[in-house]
Amino acid sequence: MQRTGSSTLRTALVATLLLAAGSALASDPVTGHWKTIDDDTGKAKSIVHITQAADGTISGRIVELIDPSKPDPACDKCKDDRKGKPITGMQIIRGMKPGTDGRYAGGTILKPDEGKVYKSKMELVDGGRTLQVSGCIAFICKSQAWQRQ
Repeated sequence: MQRTGSSTLRTALVATLLLAAGSALASDPVTGHWKTIDDDTGKAKSIVHITQAADGTISGRIVELIDPSKPDPACDKCKDDRKGKPITGMQIIRGMKPGTDGRYAGGTILKPDEGKVYKSKMELVDGGRTLQVSGCIAFICKSQAWQRQ
């Protein structure tokens, strides 16, 4: 069967729209590189790369330490599968789930220098240029503002 020009054009248009829709769903607005800022000193500490898995969960991995106290530090205080592993390359955000309006919850965040894992939530603010990251134990929470890179 021979296709007419308009039929071929329609098929191409539908394929293009499906690809565009798939691309839009493929990455969440929070994905990318973020510079972590120490809330006590105001200094940059690391660069975290946030990704989204096929199941929609969000995770983050340290890809660079900025001015570490020693070369190639390991997470000596960690108590889980990250114990003794290099901090650079380490996944510190796990299982975060997207909510509404640039908010994320349900996951955990590791503070490698303490070796502690906190329940976490995140929120995109400032037009998506800042990520407000909170870690909580019981009702005590600490927040950091991370800057998009």
